[in-house]
Amino acid sequence: MTDDDYPDPETFASLEEFLQHYIDEHQEFLSWIGTSVENVGPGTMTLAVPYDEKLTNARPNADDDRRPDIHGGIAATLIDTVGGLSLRTELEDPFAASIATINLNVNYLRPATGDLVATADVVRAGSSVGVSEVTVESTTPDGETREVATGQGAYRIFRE
Repeated sequence: MTDDDYPDPETFASLEEFLQHYIDEHQEFLSWIGTSVENVGPGTMTLAVPYDEKLTNARPNADDDRRPDIHGGIAATLIDTVGGLSLRTELEDPFAASIATINLNVNYLRPATGDLVATADVVRAGSSVGVSEVTVESTTPDGETREVATGQGAYRIFRE
């Protein structure tokens, strides 16, 4: 993010509201998949993506009554995005830095058949590198919430 990319954060009621505006207005892919900011706190952040068939894998031999699984790339996108954004909560000035992914590790645990919710926790925000761990959960059609992926990201922090 640069000063030209977003309005003054002071014009928003909360950091959540500001980040949601940034996603909606400046991040076309995240906006297209329906990303919403659920929570922002010191060293943590939660983003969600609602279940949508446009985000699913086609399974030609699946039972007609089985809901299609969300593509794993959507979970990976959430892990990458929330992991990097959560680092901003640990910076003295969250808007005076750029963050780029150095390494991303995703472990898929089971198919996601409902809304995705990804929560990141900052492991370390150093002077030039930060690390976040992320858990992605999905609600099954019968209402049970289960972990569907975990991940860890390392990010380069470019401080101004």
